[in-house]
Amino acid sequence: MRAVIQRVSEASVTVDNIITGSIKDGLLVLLGIEDADTTEDIEWLSGKIINLRVFNDEHGVMNMSLKDIDGDILLVSQFTLHASTKKGNRPSYIRASKPGVAVPLYEQMIIQLEKNLGKKIQTGTFGADMKVRLLNDGPVTIIMDTKNKE
Repeated sequence: MRAVIQRVSEASVTVDNIITGSIKDGLLVLLGIEDADTTEDIEWLSGKIINLRVFNDEHGVMNMSLKDIDGDILLVSQFTLHASTKKGNRPSYIRASKPGVAVPLYEQMIIQLEKNLGKKIQTGTFGADMKVRLLNDGPVTIIMDTKNKE
């Protein structure tokens, strides 16, 4: 499981000109899922996202987590995070899970994030053509991969 996590002042996702999710201060999480991902990956990544200290404290130091600032999450599925660009100029997405595997894991991630955060999160629509708007605050962008936990 791979995630691109961006600290945002605001973010939204639109499908067919309808906003399906929007947040103010918090994290936009782009999530890529592969067949090897498990419930353990979901639990680890969710815990890291919720407790990631990337928000400024009263001294302007990134020392506060999403929970500390009562921030929100916008979770957007993005299979292109598993693109392979080793050969040629057309990326291969062979490592990205097909919907039959990815959708249940994506739904589990939503449940786990909500459990860890203690409130509802916002989402895009899995597999849809989504338009994502964000105001990256910092900018702060962090990439995590559950295959690199150790």
